[in-house]
Amino acid sequence: MENGYVYRNFTKELLDQAYDNTRAVENSRELLENFSTKSAEISMEYPNGLNIRYGRHPRECLDYFSCGKTGAPLFVFIHGGYWQMRSKEQFRFIARGPLAHGFDVANIGYPLAPDVNMREIVRSIRSALGYLRIHSGDLGFDNSRVYVSGWSAGAHLAVSVLDEVGVCGALAISGIYDLKPISQCFLNDKLQLTENEILLYSPLRRSFVKKPIAVVVGADELSELRRQSAEFAMHRTEEDIPGSFNLLTNHNHFTILGELENPEGSLTQLLVQLIKY
Repeated sequence: MENGYVYRNFTKELLDQAYDNTRAVENSRELLENFSTKSAEISMEYPNGLNIRYGRHPRECLDYFSCGKTGAPLFVFIHGGYWQMRSKEQFRFIARGPLAHGFDVANIGYPLAPDVNMREIVRSIRSALGYLRIHSGDLGFDNSRVYVSGWSAGAHLAVSVLDEVGVCGALAISGIYDLKPISQCFLNDKLQLTENEILLYSPLRRSFVKKPIAVVVGADELSELRRQSAEFAMHRTEEDIPGSFNLLTNHNHFTILGELENPEGSLTQLLVQLIKY
């Protein structure tokens, strides 16, 4: 810990601030409350596919929204919360954009730290994808056209399961791709990441899956999140892996999700473009 630095040129205090999205956005509480309100509204419109159990843990449930077309591609969304907070119920509203473009949508819940470790969290997401794959006939989607997505920690999890059968690409929103700084800040109090987990579950420290990823981050987000997204996209480009890096102006860590809710939003359009790779 030379000169008090715990990671690059960050002291522990500065690194805590560098990854504290809720504190960085002044009206984050109001924005999150709005997510919940809009999610409650779509829940009333699509009541039949909510809380489908895919595993034994109480949080191993998913929501399924059908666009009404048999054989539709599937958009899988994984919520954020730094692997230790929030729930799928708060993020149902994001289904509106993909649904408008003919995607079925699965919104994944999963167990959180400190109840489980990172290995178990990733295992849960794989289990959810396995459940969806097995039940694709009943649900009515094409299990060879699955696109995974996530926001914040959810983007990390989406990229971590890109190798799953049937997954064609990913939309990674405001993500974390190197767990090392996470292990050195306040977020590790509950995560308790080991050096082995950092190596195994950091997409930037693993061989890249050669499937397209649209990497997205808001221009008004914390500098560390912008850096992680830019570095992840750059290293993939250096290996000639298809995909894109997108810096969305006038968006912070929370407002960016409006671009997925909106059928004409930037994130929805990036999802539509993923099909063309």
